[in-house]
Amino acid sequence: MITFILTSCQHPAKQEEWGVYGGGMGRQQYTVLNEIDTNNVKDLQVAWVYNTKDAGPSSQIQTNPLIVEGVLYGVSAKLKLFALDAASGTEKWVFDPSDSILIDNAGRVDYGLNVCRGLTLYRGDNNQRLLFYTAGPSLFCVDGETGMPMTTFGTNGRISLHEGLDPHRELKDLRVTATSPGVIFRNTIIVGTSLSEEEEAAPGHIRAFDVHTGEMKWLFKTIPAPGEIGYDTWKDPEAYRHVGGANAWGGFSLDEGRGVVYAATGTSNPDFYGGKRKGDNLFANSILALDAATGEYKWHYQTIHHDLWDWDLPTAPVLVTVADNGEKTDAVAQVTKHGFIFLLNRDTGEPLHPIPEKAVPTDSELVGEEPAPTQPFPTFIPPFVRQSFSVSDLNPHLPDSSFADIKARFKNYKTGPIFTPPTERGTLVIPGLLGGAEWGGPSFDPETGILYINATEIPWVIKMAKVNTQAAPEKVQTNLHAGTLLYKKNCSGCHGDDLKGSGNFPSLRDLEKRYSRSEFAELVTNGRRMMPAFKHFSASETRALATYLLKITEEQTKQFIPAVKEKNEFYDSPYRLHSIAQFLSKEGYPAISPPWGTLSAVDLNTGDIVWKRPLGEVPELAANGIITGTENIGGSVVTAGGLVFIAATKDERFRAFNKKTGQLLFETALPAGGYATPAIYAVNGKQYVVIASGGGKMGTPSGDAYVAFSLPD
Repeated sequence: MITFILTSCQHPAKQEEWGVYGGGMGRQQYTVLNEIDTNNVKDLQVAWVYNTKDAGPSSQIQTNPLIVEGVLYGVSAKLKLFALDAASGTEKWVFDPSDSILIDNAGRVDYGLNVCRGLTLYRGDNNQRLLFYTAGPSLFCVDGETGMPMTTFGTNGRISLHEGLDPHRELKDLRVTATSPGVIFRNTIIVGTSLSEEEEAAPGHIRAFDVHTGEMKWLFKTIPAPGEIGYDTWKDPEAYRHVGGANAWGGFSLDEGRGVVYAATGTSNPDFYGGKRKGDNLFANSILALDAATGEYKWHYQTIHHDLWDWDLPTAPVLVTVADNGEKTDAVAQVTKHGFIFLLNRDTGEPLHPIPEKAVPTDSELVGEEPAPTQPFPTFIPPFVRQSFSVSDLNPHLPDSSFADIKARFKNYKTGPIFTPPTERGTLVIPGLLGGAEWGGPSFDPETGILYINATEIPWVIKMAKVNTQAAPEKVQTNLHAGTLLYKKNCSGCHGDDLKGSGNFPSLRDLEKRYSRSEFAELVTNGRRMMPAFKHFSASETRALATYLLKITEEQTKQFIPAVKEKNEFYDSPYRLHSIAQFLSKEGYPAISPPWGTLSAVDLNTGDIVWKRPLGEVPELAANGIITGTENIGGSVVTAGGLVFIAATKDERFRAFNKKTGQLLFETALPAGGYATPAIYAVNGKQYVVIASGGGKMGTPSGDAYVAFSLPD
C-alpha cells in the first residue's frame, strides 16, 4: 500500500487532479471532468503505456494511482513506488523498497508481501510532498520529489506496523500489513491493517500517526478491552487477549468539516467457526465513526452479528447526500459482500430507512457454535445480488452429464436462506466469499444521487472438519507425514485436499517447478497477498511442508523433529476449515444460472435499481449468444461526462457505459486484467483515463502495465 497524504483543507485538490484515493476523501470515485463524454468516448485511444518490468508468476497490480500537478504516482507488482509524467508516461524516478533496511523483529528481510490498492498524498509547506506506503509490516515515508526515504519519519523513514498495535500480546510473528491506503486529517495519517484470518491473528485496531515523526497519536480498539464500549458483546471476558481481526482493511472516508473518519471492519477470527468467540463480536463487521483528531468513538452500526461466512465489509463507507423525507441529508452508504446497501445518518449512525432485525437459521451442526438469532435486513434498497438459490437456479447452459453432476452435488450440500451456518458436509453460500461487493467499492454521482456497484454472483461451498484432539501424536514421524498433516490443517482449506486450488486460490501441483527450497521457505514465512504468513512455523515444520509440496524425496523419509512450543488452549478449536471453493461445473463454469457478474445503478433517493446489466463475458459462451457476466475485482469511476468506466472483469476488457441507461459505449482489450479502479485526470486541459493492468487474478496471466487513454488530438 502506498499512501499519499493530502491536507486538503490547506491545499484543495484541483478539479483536473486525482489527488486522493478514490478521487476524494468521501470515496465517491467521481470526477467533474467532462471532455470525454457519451458522444466521443468511442474515439478513445491509448495515450501511453508504462511497463514496470517486474511482473512475476501470479503477481498483481491493484493500485488506483494518484495524479497531482501533472505527476502520476503508482506502484508495481513488487511494490516499487514510481513517479511518471502524467501526459506522456515518462518515468521520473523509482523507489525500490528492497534497497532499504526492511528487517523485521525476527531478523528477516520482509518486504513485498502485500498488494497496494491506493495511495495518499500529504502536501506540506513549500509544496512539500510526503508519500506513505506499506511494504510488508513497514510503513514508509518517501519524499515525493526525489523518491528518497524521509529519515525524520520513524527510523530511517519507516515504522513497524507491529509496534504499538496491542499491549496485551506479542505480535511480531503474526501478519500485520496494509493493502488499502490510510487517510489524512491535518498532520495525522490514519491507518488500518490487513491481517491473517487464521485462529491466531493480530487485532485490527485503528491507529493514527504523526506524518512528520511517525509517532502514534491515538489508537481505537476494534476488539474492546474491559471497560470499553462493545466489550460486553463478547461472552468470553478474555477474548480481547486472543481474538484477531475486526480490521479496517478497506480504507477510510473522511468528513473534514465534521472532523470525523469513517471505517468499515472485517470479520473476527477465525472466519468460519465462532465457538471460541461467542457473542455479537463488536466491532467486527461494523461501520465506525471516530473523531479524526483523537480517535474517540462517536457511533457504530454492525451489519452482521457473529459473522460465520467471511462477509467482512470490503470497502470504506461512501459519503453521500440524499433526499430523506423531502430534505437533503448527509449520510454514509455502505455496500457489503452479502449484497446489501446500508444507508445511515452521517452524524448519528441511525438508519435513514427501517432496517429490521429478522430471525435467521441458528441450527448449527458444529458443537459449541452459537449463531446470532437475528440479522439486520435493509428494506429501502433491495439486495443488488441473489442471496439464496434452489435447484431451479442451477446453470442450464451445461451438457446433460455436467448438469446431472452439479444437481447431485447440490442435493448433498446444506442449503437454505441467507445466514445458513457452515457444516461438515458443506454449506452453499451466495453471495460468495468474494462478494457481492468487493474492495474496489462503488462510485457515486453527487449530481443525481445514483450509486454504481459492480458485483459477483457465484456461490461458494464452505466445508468444516472436526479436529481430532484425542489422538496421541506418533512417537516417530517422517517429514512427509508431518508435512502432509501440516498441509491438511493449514493449507487445504484454500488449495484443496487435492492441491488443485479453486477460484482465486492457485493450484499447488508441480510447485517444485516454480519455487526453490529457499523461495518456498520465504513464501511460507512471509505470506503473499491473500496468503497469510506462517511465521509461527518452526524451521522443521517449514522443511517438512516443503518435502511434501516440493516432492523432496531424499528428505521425506527422514525423522521429523518437532520444535517445543508453548501451547495456548484458546487456539485449540474443535473444528477447522476443511475447504472453501466456488461451486463450479466440471468445465469450470459457475453452477448457478447467469448472471455471474453485474453492474447496477441504484438511486439512493428512491431506493430503486435504475438499471442492472451483466458485466463481462465468457468468450466461448458469448459466441453462442449467452451473456453471463464474470467474476469481477476492482471498482468503477463515474464522470460528469455521463460515463461509468470500469475494467475489473475476468475477460480482461476495459469498458465505458452510459451512466443513465447502462448502454455499453466503449470496449477495448487490456494487456492483462485490470483488477483495479481507474483514475481520471487532466493535463493542460486534456483528459485522461488510466488503469493498472496487472492481471494475476481469477486464473488470468499477470502483467506489468499502466495504460492511459485519451481522445485524439
